Amino acid sequence: MANKKDAELAWGGCSLRALQVSNHLETSNATAARHASSKHPQTEIAHPFVEIHCFSYHPPSIRQFDHSIELLSLKPPPSQFIKRRSLPVPVHRHFQRHSVGIMIEGPDDFDYLVWDKNDEEWELLQPKLRQRSTLHAVEDLGTAKFGSTAKWVSPMSIGGYNIIYRLKVEGFDSEVLVRRPISCFAQFPVEKTCIEAATMMYLEKHTKIPVARTFFHGEDPKLGSFIIMEYIEHPQCMSTAHNATNEDVSKPFTLNPDIPEEVLQNHYRHVATCLLELSQHKFPRIGSLVEVSPGTFSIAARPITKNMNDMLQLANIPSAILPPQLKTYQTADEYYVWLAEMHIAQLVFQQNDLVSTKQECRNKFVARQLFRRLARDGKLSKFGFKEDNWSAQSKTKSMKLSSMPSNSDSFRLYCDDLRPSNILLTPSDAIAAIIDWEFTYAAPSQFSLDPPWWLLLDTPDQWDAGLDNWVTLYEPRLGTWISAMKKAEEDTKLNVGIAGVPLSTYMRESWETGRFWLTYVARKSWAFETIFWMYLDERFFGPREQGLPRNHYWKVRIDLLSEDERNSMEPFVERKMETMKERKIVDWDPEASKRRFAEMLFD
Repeated sequence: MANKKDAELAWGGCSLRALQVSNHLETSNATAARHASSKHPQTEIAHPFVEIHCFSYHPPSIRQFDHSIELLSLKPPPSQFIKRRSLPVPVHRHFQRHSVGIMIEGPDDFDYLVWDKNDEEWELLQPKLRQRSTLHAVEDLGTAKFGSTAKWVSPMSIGGYNIIYRLKVEGFDSEVLVRRPISCFAQFPVEKTCIEAATMMYLEKHTKIPVARTFFHGEDPKLGSFIIMEYIEHPQCMSTAHNATNEDVSKPFTLNPDIPEEVLQNHYRHVATCLLELSQHKFPRIGSLVEVSPGTFSIAARPITKNMNDMLQLANIPSAILPPQLKTYQTADEYYVWLAEMHIAQLVFQQNDLVSTKQECRNKFVARQLFRRLARDGKLSKFGFKEDNWSAQSKTKSMKLSSMPSNSDSFRLYCDDLRPSNILLTPSDAIAAIIDWEFTYAAPSQFSLDPPWWLLLDTPDQWDAGLDNWVTLYEPRLGTWISAMKKAEEDTKLNVGIAGVPLSTYMRESWETGRFWLTYVARKSWAFETIFWMYLDERFFGPREQGLPRNHYWKVRIDLLSEDERNSMEPFVERKMETMKERKIVDWDPEASKRRFAEMLFD
């Protein structure tokens, strides 16, 4: 357990106490900047020779499909070349092209008022990222850290949560990168940066996984949080190598069906080798890595997940209901409860656009309360394993399954953002490096026993042709993946996996039992309801009435709730529908938000 002394542990030069103060100041300063902008317009012009390279922009509300677009101008580029633009009133699976070739998507249930607010903040912030003074500050930082003259080199790269500046340092053969979080999109910039740096340094020191070397990280008075890392030369990333739509930037990335099987096998085997390596490192708690002293790392902070960031950024969930910064979890069951409660938090606190009818609201309410009840009863951690003796599936299907991993004292690193666009390839198709280790944390080992969701490049809940089509196309590629994993297990002699069972076996069972979907929805609030009712509900509780309309599914499961949960549903639905009529962004009082949240957690 973290103690009071842990609060003074240095995270690359910033203590946890400093993190708390810094996060408060960043929020306050961002608010002040919005009010001041109209009275004090920006007067400093951007650098006149700026090449802007937008990539890896993948929050769920504005998604890029990994097309890299470079813009070169001898005068300041127009602001629309790098700003993130609002969508009109959302329609299902609505897409709109950015002027830089970024494809953005607007599902029905994001809060579009919060989205527009993010856009306004971005329009205020983005010119500052390319000002001469900012570029000079980046150069000064590099010069001070390396003790040699550092000069900025085009392009400037803007990702989903960070901006990256390339530097040429005198005396260095290769360039280096300065990576800074974008404050209006990275909701925990100081904390996230320190954790990501610690994770990369841990992987570099203790594993054979190829990662970019971290030279320095910390806080700069002018630039804020930063990581200075190695630049990895690479001809392409894995997503570009696999993509069927490289010639049409108006389309999302999808797996090219004509890729030779041996090419996929080769790429998958390299990734599988890295996952096998990652699975060998065990941690006693669930949480984030912290560098507690130079070269020494410990799980000593809360998990910073992508869903957690998106809930604040895209739904205005009050940060007061999140776990304290030093919170770690002792058991998988405890962590599943927290994940379930975050789904309830989304339903409670997202003010706009989450539900359109009372029936839809009831569906979301019942599904989330049931999921939390299963977590509290310790059932989610057992689902799809030999120990599962509670689900309807376990009583009706005869499957020989492997044992579940330990519920405590044995957790594995898991990266929410591990995907092909973050896997850089060499000219010979080996892995040059895996990048972007933000949102990495020690998680329940169950997470590591699922096959990758990214085999088709696009996510199941975002698939244009629907979930059933995604499943149809995914299953043949899953066979390719399992075959590659078995080959990697043979090559590395790591075929004992976890608890003596090969990872390839666990991954096959994960798909067959539906455990894959459990982990997926546990991590993704916006994907939760659709996948819960489609792929988990009947596995958990048995068949539903045939022909029942989707928004009436709750009626079949309402009796599974406690009396208090049932009695609270209709008042909650009425309140939710009324508040959504107001169309506003709520500035939640911290104590009021905690009380409101507690009202929805029935213990």
